Amino acid sequence: MANLKEVRNRITSVSSTQQITKAMKMVSAAKLKRATNAILQLRPYANKLRDILADVSASVEGSNSPFTVDREPNKVLIVVVSSNRGLAGAFNANVIKTTNNLIFNKYAEQHAKGNLSIIGIGKKGYDFFSKRSFNVIANHSDLFSDLNFGSVSVVTEFIMEQFKEGNFDRVEVVYNQFKNAAVQELTAEQILPLLPAEENTQHTHKAKIEAEVDYIIEPSKEKIIEELIPKAIKIQLYKAVLDSNASEHGARMTAMDKATENAGDLLKSLKLSYNQARQAAITTELTEIVSGAAALSNG
Repeated sequence: MANLKEVRNRITSVSSTQQITKAMKMVSAAKLKRATNAILQLRPYANKLRDILADVSASVEGSNSPFTVDREPNKVLIVVVSSNRGLAGAFNANVIKTTNNLIFNKYAEQHAKGNLSIIGIGKKGYDFFSKRSFNVIANHSDLFSDLNFGSVSVVTEFIMEQFKEGNFDRVEVVYNQFKNAAVQELTAEQILPLLPAEENTQHTHKAKIEAEVDYIIEPSKEKIIEELIPKAIKIQLYKAVLDSNASEHGARMTAMDKATENAGDLLKSLKLSYNQARQAAITTELTEIVSGAAALSNG
């Protein structure tokens, strides 16, 4: 059994750790509130933009936008959205695992030919892939220091320009989709070329629009689509980053809550060990005193 000093030192150490994890949980809870508000406010706009794009494009015979050209995916870009800091449970590990599965299962041929590139949004994902045999072309970890639509749009515009020039044939983003503080859903989503809406979804929306709303479109449907497609792509990546940001704070809050509980359980165990060790020490001292007294009386 450990001596009293060792147990006391461990109790002090675990108590300090518990205070830190409790403070980190409170900080993450405050940040989660702001991040959740941001993603919940964006989702209706993003969904409505997608619906309008589907409704308008359903009545147009094809699109001349360079961002809808579906080419053979010989050159692929994957945008990995992770976090800048750890202590968030399996948040970053799951993103990295999903990206690896995507690379070695879906795009193994492109990776083997050196035609697969990665952009890191978040230090953890960037560090992992840059230290291994992957072609990491950019790091945008600084986005999270001032997360807004303008800063993410700069990244999206670079990606769109590279796709338009033919440097990439397909672009996918891997991120944690926010469900609630305890649940994050790993998502691999294609952002370029822009996928058309499902056929049945188009018909449903088209019928609904014709039945309920008569849109007056100026200057033309083609011009509207030309304007909406780049905005839809920017919103898609921005939503992915906001989702990931909210998921990170939720995962960290959950992890720190669990760590605080574990520290409490460990403290109970250590205090029990401390009391047992102290009781054993007192019993030993009493035994020695009684033995000494008996020896003196016999003498």
